[in-house]
Amino acid sequence: MEIERKYLVPKLPEHLEHYPCRIISQGYLNTDPVVRIRQDDHKYELTYKSKGFLARQEYNLPLNREAYEHLLTKIDGRFIQKKRYMLPLPNGLTAELDVFEGDLAPLILVEVEFASEEDANSFTPPSWFGEDVTFSEKYHNSSLSQL
Repeated sequence: MEIERKYLVPKLPEHLEHYPCRIISQGYLNTDPVVRIRQDDHKYELTYKSKGFLARQEYNLPLNREAYEHLLTKIDGRFIQKKRYMLPLPNGLTAELDVFEGDLAPLILVEVEFASEEDANSFTPPSWFGEDVTFSEKYHNSSLSQL
């Protein structure tokens, strides 16, 4: 079960160079249900996600590079590229800051994953987080791939 909150970020926080960054590329084989392929640095995977907003099922299956490249030819819609910065938050949480590239730039989203829905619902975001878009399908990556 993936439990996360998602926010628009109006302005990048300072000193991003001090935080770990991963390069992510992903495409969607299907958006209902969501079936995604992703390259995360040198890791490749196929992901299934159920419907939902705050909480939904997510299953990740490893792929090798050849399988990823084969499936890449079958994606529908926009190929998404982004940089993901991992910023520590209080209480052992992590802000996953996605800076989108290409025609999705200058979109910036941040997600925080939680152990429970109670934790997610009691979360107070830092001041640099913007509008809470957790319950907006518009900001699901699968939706962004279809614009």
